[in-house]
Amino acid sequence: MTRTLAPVATEPRPKLPRRLAVMMRPELPSLSKEIIQEVRKSIPEYGRPMQGPYVEALRVGVERALTDFVEQVANPRAPRERYRETYRRLGRFESQEGRTLDTLQAAFRIGAQVAWRRIMKVGPRRHLSSDVMAQLADALFAYIDELAALALEGYMEARPDGEIEGHRRRLLELLLRPLGAARVLAEVAERAQWTVPEEVTVVVAPPGSPYVRAALDEDVLADLTAAEPFLVVPGKLTRERRRSLLRVLPEGQLVVGPAVPIGGVTDSLRWARRTLGLVEAGILVDGPVTECDDHLLTLWLLSDQALVDRLASLHLSEMAEFPARQRERLVDTLRTWLVSRGTAAGIAEELDVHPQTVRYRIRQLEGILGDRLSDPDARFAIEVVLRAMRLQKKAHPMTTGEYLSASL
Repeated sequence: MTRTLAPVATEPRPKLPRRLAVMMRPELPSLSKEIIQEVRKSIPEYGRPMQGPYVEALRVGVERALTDFVEQVANPRAPRERYRETYRRLGRFESQEGRTLDTLQAAFRIGAQVAWRRIMKVGPRRHLSSDVMAQLADALFAYIDELAALALEGYMEARPDGEIEGHRRRLLELLLRPLGAARVLAEVAERAQWTVPEEVTVVVAPPGSPYVRAALDEDVLADLTAAEPFLVVPGKLTRERRRSLLRVLPEGQLVVGPAVPIGGVTDSLRWARRTLGLVEAGILVDGPVTECDDHLLTLWLLSDQALVDRLASLHLSEMAEFPARQRERLVDTLRTWLVSRGTAAGIAEELDVHPQTVRYRIRQLEGILGDRLSDPDARFAIEVVLRAMRLQKKAHPMTTGEYLSASL
């Protein structure tokens, strides 16, 4: 049975000596690990693989709770709303998952017990008086009651029918359509308790990425249960936001779309999903986070394969007459020549051949392609084709000659 809690306390508590914060901070990393281990050992729902959503929610909650408590000791007047909202979200998450608050409140109690054991061990070593130890105990258990009450607030807010989440889903749908009247967007955003920013950043993740909604920042819109999961983050993706998303989606390959005005969500989402496809195909290097803005030229070159094939047919059709190996050598020389605009000696060094060989191949190319090499538009089109083919080779280990033969 879930215990009924009193409203969140707002009355000022007796001030603790600020030196306690200096004493406690070095203990936080190991204390956080100890609390998590004890909770996972004692509560079955948290005894799952370390990357599961429950465990991620637990880790975020424990770290923020400890940090907030120490900050209260160091500066009782410091703003705390962002920490309070963390625990309201945890309560909402429990409600949305159809569970009671028993599990979360049991975790609170275990956390308080482990923290107090640590205080009892460290306090005497630091020569804390019995009065200070008693004040610290009162402050700790009052703080835990406050966290539990905040979780209950969030739980009760979410119980009716997930109304706010429903408005947020509607808001996401609206952002993916051509925006009509700004008034409609403002009304839906107000119901979703979301402040409309001047620009947003879209982030995509692979399907099936495990996550917990309560661990996301409150102002992040998300649909991570979709066939192609994505999030909408207000503003540009800061380092802090990036670290936060990697904690929530530790197993996902995240792709960040360009920051765009609120009306450009569909474009940013399309580019981000295309970039994720190139990562999965091996064309772009895999990593925890890939930025679309770093690969716009690649996105453009590979956006329409049929168009690249048509350009190859128009400008390089004569190459099909040569045997595959000779065609490969001529194409490599042509690409290096167009890209570097270098001398025969420089091109020879890059291709690891004799300069005289390069001169011979260039004469061949001039005879094959004729005026196209002096026409800026034709020369640019040829370079586009050759660059696109080189990118495609990363995903499919065929020779350029084989690609060209298939295109022609």
